[in-house]
Amino acid sequence: MSQTHLNVTHLLATVTSMVLLAMASPASADALQDIGKLVKQGQHAQALEQVDKYLAGKPKDAQGRFLKGIILTEMNKANDAIAVFTKLTEEFPELPEPYNNLAVIYAQQKQFDKAKQALEMAIRTHPSYATAHENLGDIYARLASQAYDKALQIDSSNSSAQAKLGLIRDLMGGGRGGKPARPISEGKPSEPIKVAEAPKPLSAAQAPATPAPVVAPVTAPATPAKPVDAAKPADAAKPAEPVKASGDAVADITRAIDLWAAAWSRKDMKAYLGAYAKDFKTPGGESRSAWDAERTKRINKPGTIQVGYENLKVSVDGDTATAKFRQHYKSANLKTSSNKVLQLVKRDGKWQIQQERVGS
Repeated sequence: MSQTHLNVTHLLATVTSMVLLAMASPASADALQDIGKLVKQGQHAQALEQVDKYLAGKPKDAQGRFLKGIILTEMNKANDAIAVFTKLTEEFPELPEPYNNLAVIYAQQKQFDKAKQALEMAIRTHPSYATAHENLGDIYARLASQAYDKALQIDSSNSSAQAKLGLIRDLMGGGRGGKPARPISEGKPSEPIKVAEAPKPLSAAQAPATPAPVVAPVTAPATPAKPVDAAKPADAAKPAEPVKASGDAVADITRAIDLWAAAWSRKDMKAYLGAYAKDFKTPGGESRSAWDAERTKRINKPGTIQVGYENLKVSVDGDTATAKFRQHYKSANLKTSSNKVLQLVKRDGKWQIQQERVGS
C-alpha cells in the first residue's frame, strides 16, 4: 500500500479567504493576508516568523493559531502542527476543521485509528460536515485494505480477500499505488472537505468561523468547498428581540427562536435546554443527558456570548415546522456566521427544537 501523504497546494487560498477577513479586524485581516501570501510564495520560514509575531500580541486568536498549524504542516513539522491543532480542539471544540486537519496528519503517519477518531469528533461537532464524512470513508478503506493484506499474508490463496482487496484498490485510485487524494478548498465552518485515500485537511476558506485546513492526497482533486459568507460578520450579530406571541404559528415559532437565542446569549441553561424537545435528535447520536452536559460545559466557558440571526424563513405543516436562517455567534475569541436549520415540533402548545443542523 502506498504511503499516505498530504497535498497542501490549496493551503494558501485559506489565508486570503473571506473567512479570515470577516472574522478579524481590518488590521488583523491584513496581517493574516500578508502571512498567507508568504505561504503561497513558499516562504514558510518567514511566514512562521510573522505569524509568531502576530500571535505574540494576540495569543488567543484562533485564526492566527490555525494558520500557524497550516504553516507547520507545510514545513513538515507534523508534531508541532499536531500540538497546535490539538490545542485548538480543546479550546474550540465546536470547530470541526482542527479535527479534520489532525486526521490528515495522522493519516500521513499511517496512524489510521487516530485519524478515524479525529474525523468522528469533527462529524460529532458538525454532522453535516461532508468532507469529514468522505475522509472517514477513505480511512475505513485504508483500514480495510490493511486487513485484507494481512489476511493474504496468512493465506495467499484466499480468493475472497484478493477480490475485496482489488475492489478497495480500485476505489482508492487503481493499482497498488493509488492516486493522490483530492485536495480540499474553501468552505463554511459547517461545510466539509473531500478526500480519497487519506483524509484531506481544511483550508482557511473552509473554516467554520475559524481557520481553515490543508489538503491531503488520495484520488482525484476534490471539489472546492463553498466559501464562507463573509458579507455579515459575526460582529454585526445582535440578539434578536422577542416577537409577541400570537395565534399565528410563524409568529409563535419566531418568538420561540428569539427566546432560544436570548437564553443561549445569557447562558441561561435551563431556558436554553428547555427549548429542545424531549425527543431531540442529538447530532452525534449520543444520549440526551450526555448532549446536555456537553452543551452546558461549552456554553458556561468564561466570557460573554452573543447569538443573533437574520433572514428567518419558516414553513409550517400542522404541528411540525422548519426554520432556516443565518446564525451569527460571537464570543471573546470567536466570531462565526453559518446557515442553520431547525426542525420544530409543537408540544403542549409550545414549539420546541426536535433537530438542528448547520448548512443550507
